[in-house]
Amino acid sequence: MKKVKIFADKNLAIGKIQPTLYGSFIEHLGRAVYEGIYEPGHPTADEDGFRGDVIGLIKELNVPIVRYPGGNFLSGYDWRDGVGPRDKRPTRLDLAWFSTETNEFGTDEFMKWCKKTGITPMMAVNMGTGTVKDAAQLVEYCNHAGGTAISDARRANGAEEPYNVRYWCIGNEMDGPWQIGHLSADDYGKKALEAAKVMRWTNGEFKEENGRTWGMQPLKLIVSGSSNHEMKTFPEWDRVVLEHTYPQVDYLSMHRYYMYDREDRDPLEDFLGSADDMNEYIGTLRATIEYVRAKVRSAKRVHISFDEWNIWTVNAPRSEPLWKKAPHLLEDVYTFQDALVFAGLMNTLLNNCDVVHIGCLAQLVNVIAPIMTEKGGGVFRQTSFYPFRYLANYATGETMRTFSDPDLFGTKYGSAREINESVTHDGARRSVCVSVCNYAQEDREAEIELRSFGDLRAVEYVEMTDPDLFAVNGFGKEKVVPHEKALPDVKDGSRVILRLPAMSWSFLRFTY
Repeated sequence: MKKVKIFADKNLAIGKIQPTLYGSFIEHLGRAVYEGIYEPGHPTADEDGFRGDVIGLIKELNVPIVRYPGGNFLSGYDWRDGVGPRDKRPTRLDLAWFSTETNEFGTDEFMKWCKKTGITPMMAVNMGTGTVKDAAQLVEYCNHAGGTAISDARRANGAEEPYNVRYWCIGNEMDGPWQIGHLSADDYGKKALEAAKVMRWTNGEFKEENGRTWGMQPLKLIVSGSSNHEMKTFPEWDRVVLEHTYPQVDYLSMHRYYMYDREDRDPLEDFLGSADDMNEYIGTLRATIEYVRAKVRSAKRVHISFDEWNIWTVNAPRSEPLWKKAPHLLEDVYTFQDALVFAGLMNTLLNNCDVVHIGCLAQLVNVIAPIMTEKGGGVFRQTSFYPFRYLANYATGETMRTFSDPDLFGTKYGSAREINESVTHDGARRSVCVSVCNYAQEDREAEIELRSFGDLRAVEYVEMTDPDLFAVNGFGKEKVVPHEKALPDVKDGSRVILRLPAMSWSFLRFTY
């Protein structure tokens, strides 16, 4: 059996893990909203129509922040359609997903849902068909205390106190020709700059000549970066947009989905190389941000909001009719193999936590999601639910730099590592967590040395593996789950030796 060594030292931290790294995303797409988080009349629904069983699983995942309302849906959405008395809200065609939108769930409902779930809202403004003025007025609706027509409309709609939303996306995937109101990088950069300015002014933020800042707690603004690194405009789009907006924004967004493609020459190896490809993508955007920061002579650091990421494998033709409300769209049922790659993607986000401060798993319920629901019925946890749950709940504090010596294998992206790992340390919790994927087709013996953390004691050890790479979970049959393992001995207070089964994910938690 081949051996691999993994080394981490308490004094070699990559950076602080922001809680927002474990965020998610709800779009008006398919059954994410209707029959997902919102289903009046469901046996578990509360007085607002929110499914209690779904809220329970979301709390189990420990999701801290959710992006809303889109997504491609955003670029054709007028936020005013989703506020006010429900019987007066218009029904619209949604051109992004060829569905019918009743608007019975909108901004106020989302804010109520966030409060009940303990989630921080991450709102988005329409930069497709929407205007700079529309963006400013949505901020006013959410954040201004009262005394104006727009803020008083919120109060009349039942929200006396402002929502004080801090996180705002300025549009969505504006580099994509599929986007309603698609713009060039130069045109979007100019529009996003003006939107950012007026959004901040509406929020009461301004500076005097002496540099003193007045106003509310500053907004956290996210400008749209590339939809993926296969766009012909990548990374030039990101450079141009940042050069326009750098002084006004806090984050550059990035999106990326990975899939198992049977048409690839080496489909399994190519899929397993996803985490290494994600790491390269982040590295290019990191360099682009630093280049622009130097060019505009700024001391400020702009970080990355990876606000859409996941595995997306559904390629079947649409079976639902056009213009249906809440059609069954993009309802991937994830395999064990998907969960294994998913865990590696999470490791990659953790290993880039110094620059990736926000992550949004797209999406949260039903649509390429860790949680699936049945109309009027039950829920189940997808295979991907489990790596997210363990890491979001326990991998906190700082990510430590790791040194390891795994073998490499070839993929369409280039060379990838057979062993994919992350190590985190939380001094306040006196906790060290290790997440390890073995992408080799054979068992590996791993010697893990965790130096300088103190006298470690293993308190939890789980493993996910399955002889059937395409095994899935379903309603009433969650068979692909982590299994508890016997706690390993910690030698000299810092060293453990593990047997990593072929094609497996392992998670260890230590205390000291």
